[in-house]
Amino acid sequence: MSDLQSLSELYQNKLFRIPDYQRGYAWKQEQLVDFWDDILNLQEDRYHYTGLLSLKAVAKAELKGWSNDKWLLDSGYKAYHVVDGQQRLTTFSILVNEIVSFVKGLECNKGKTDEEIVLCYQTLKAIRSKYISQKRPPQNLITTYLFGYEVDNPSADYLTYKIFEEPFSGAVNETYYTKNLKYAKEFFLDCLKKLYAAEGIDGIEAVFRKITLQLMFNIHEIEDDYDVFVAFETMNNRGKKLTNLELLKNRLIYLTTLYDTDKLDAMDKAELRKQINDAWKEVYYQLGRNQNSPLSDDEFLRAHWIMYFQYSRKKGDDYIKFLLNKFSAKNIFDKQVVAIEEEVAETVETDIEEDDDVPQPTEPEAEPVTTISKLEPGEIAAYVNSLKSVAKYWFYTFFPEFSDLTHEEKVWIERLNRIGIGYFRPLVAASLTPEANATPEERVEFFRAAERFIFLSFRMAAFQSSYKSSDYYRKTRDVYTGELSLSEVTKSLMETATSDMDYAIKNFMTRIDKRFSNGDGFYGWRDLRYLLFEYEYEKAEETGIEKLGWAPFTKVEKDKVSIEHILPQTPTKWYWKNQFRKYTEDEIKILSGSLGNLLPLSQSVNSALQNDSFADKKSSNSIGRRGYEDGSHSEIEVSREADWDAERILKRGIKLLKFVETRWNIQFKDETQMLDLLHISFVNDGRADVPEIPEPEFEETTDQPSETTRVLSERHLLRMDFWTNFVQYCRNNGRGEDIASRKPSYDDWYDVSVSNPNYHIFFQLVRKKILRIGIYVYRPEYFSKLESKKTEIESVFGAPLEWYTSREKSVAKRILYSEEKDIHNPELYQQHFEWLINHFDKLKSALDAIV
Repeated sequence: MSDLQSLSELYQNKLFRIPDYQRGYAWKQEQLVDFWDDILNLQEDRYHYTGLLSLKAVAKAELKGWSNDKWLLDSGYKAYHVVDGQQRLTTFSILVNEIVSFVKGLECNKGKTDEEIVLCYQTLKAIRSKYISQKRPPQNLITTYLFGYEVDNPSADYLTYKIFEEPFSGAVNETYYTKNLKYAKEFFLDCLKKLYAAEGIDGIEAVFRKITLQLMFNIHEIEDDYDVFVAFETMNNRGKKLTNLELLKNRLIYLTTLYDTDKLDAMDKAELRKQINDAWKEVYYQLGRNQNSPLSDDEFLRAHWIMYFQYSRKKGDDYIKFLLNKFSAKNIFDKQVVAIEEEVAETVETDIEEDDDVPQPTEPEAEPVTTISKLEPGEIAAYVNSLKSVAKYWFYTFFPEFSDLTHEEKVWIERLNRIGIGYFRPLVAASLTPEANATPEERVEFFRAAERFIFLSFRMAAFQSSYKSSDYYRKTRDVYTGELSLSEVTKSLMETATSDMDYAIKNFMTRIDKRFSNGDGFYGWRDLRYLLFEYEYEKAEETGIEKLGWAPFTKVEKDKVSIEHILPQTPTKWYWKNQFRKYTEDEIKILSGSLGNLLPLSQSVNSALQNDSFADKKSSNSIGRRGYEDGSHSEIEVSREADWDAERILKRGIKLLKFVETRWNIQFKDETQMLDLLHISFVNDGRADVPEIPEPEFEETTDQPSETTRVLSERHLLRMDFWTNFVQYCRNNGRGEDIASRKPSYDDWYDVSVSNPNYHIFFQLVRKKILRIGIYVYRPEYFSKLESKKTEIESVFGAPLEWYTSREKSVAKRILYSEEKDIHNPELYQQHFEWLINHFDKLKSALDAIV
């Protein structure tokens, strides 16, 4: 049967359910925006073809689990499975529900019942009864929803209680797919609010008429079960493409229908289908367990394939071809030989950095694998139950903090995630399973060996990311099946890394040579952050005080915020020129980029401060921020130096390389090799000192224009005049210590340090017409804390603030308040200065009130 029907016609005495083989709700912002735009742009006298809707009538024998719906079915309603079109039908259901809820919540409808509120000449009660749900009379204790998921689907309860807002939900699990349902609900509510603000109730009614009367479905009823599963695999690929995990679930459920009753009777078929559903329910729960970071379906399926089947080196998604070939209809009826040919190259999805110019170690080719298979029901059961049990351990490899592993195991898994676990994740997951039969101590030793292997082979030597992947993928299965002990894998990793060590160090030196040739030195080595963090972590363990988390180290190379050059890259101040007076400009550039001169900072630092003298960088009182002496353990260690010179850069560089030797059991040949790696052997060349450079009476700040290189513009002179008068005004009025503690400059900003180490307050002259005060927050997590107190802060401050002007990817965030002023009119200076001081006091009081 094929027919064009509107939503109003479609919802005539029908119950719709998403069957167990279907995926969850997959639409995201892109699809929702297109859908909403289509509705708004649809002319009210036109129809819009919405696509094919494939339905399968549910036989009475299959309705046993529909107990709460039976009363409505007995009343003449007919039950249907949605084979194709569930994404659109789910979207319509959510939108209709949001329209009903929105209209009911309008101020003009306050206190009215659903029978008293009318939309498009229909009461809300009638709309709800036709499109959303009905209650079983006379007691109204049972609510039947006209659209939903079958009860064993994890999205079923979420749709009922969180989207349709049925009361008394109790605990409702959230998954990757329920997050999409939640987003759709919030998206449509926001759209309706904006539409109502622009067009009033007329706009809401227009949308309701369009979606219920003008969007047309081509209805197709499927008769045969075989056609249902074939349709699902083919039709869904026209829309948002099925993931391999979704495709496989449909295939496995389909296969359960093909066995003869002498092989699999009705009870066993039902049980096998239940096991498949239970497995996928658990898998999707684990993949979506951390809502902020849902895990990839296909990445998990590929990892499990590596664990469960004999690994073969293939490209891309060939693993799913193997699985769909393995779990196919012909395999139920016939034996077949599957030859898996080994390819020379492999693409491994990994976050490990590699360098194509670096020589690569060779690996022996593995022998091709041949499998002979005939698919038995027990094989399907064993496979899906393995998927179900492994899902939890896969999740733990990403988020060990949710597990009951030992503290040391969690620490090492976190390390592997920091360094870039790459192709070792399936092996780490296998090591956590009961089948591996490994002790916590054995796992820690394995994690330690894997991290050492990654650091040496990939982070230092930049070997290809697939180096040894086939070998350790095969070991993954052997560990999972109990054929290989984890300690043997650990031994292999240690021996391989040790045998590669000389070769790896030479590659590392070649890479660093290239970095120095490019002018960056060690600063251009992306994995410097991991090394410096591990050094910081060791200091934290010694003291028992963590001063610096991993977040500041996770910026990409281009974001030069968290690692500072102690000796600046362009040292223009007298201190640096005098301190390094016996070295050439090229040598100073090399010293600046050498390992010992690079320091992890505990907060973002404005680039204007990076050229300050060593004494100013150390101090917490002279530069408007925390100095080294109150920073990370590494900063504190450096702050204990009286001065900073070439000898200290060399000494700290050697110290860090010796830390590398100890931490990763890596042996450099000797100190000469270390000096070659640091690129500053000239520090010990015995050259004669030169006379000190006289200190100038006045020295400009780093970021102000140099009179020796270019003429000062008018705006620079105006800024200097403003800040000079401001500083003097503050000092004359007793505010020199807390507000005007810095010298005036040519900048458009003036920073003021406060007692809180997470932010400072600043003033700004924006062009010539805007006077601004703001909060410069160093870390996003503290910005979130302030954001949660937004109402309280603005109440004490006395005015709304601008919270979201910073770039989305920026680590530091600004919170602003601005007013138009004739900034550079000297007659108004006192008024401007009092404005700045007054708003500083109010802003500081507002911030102090939440601490």
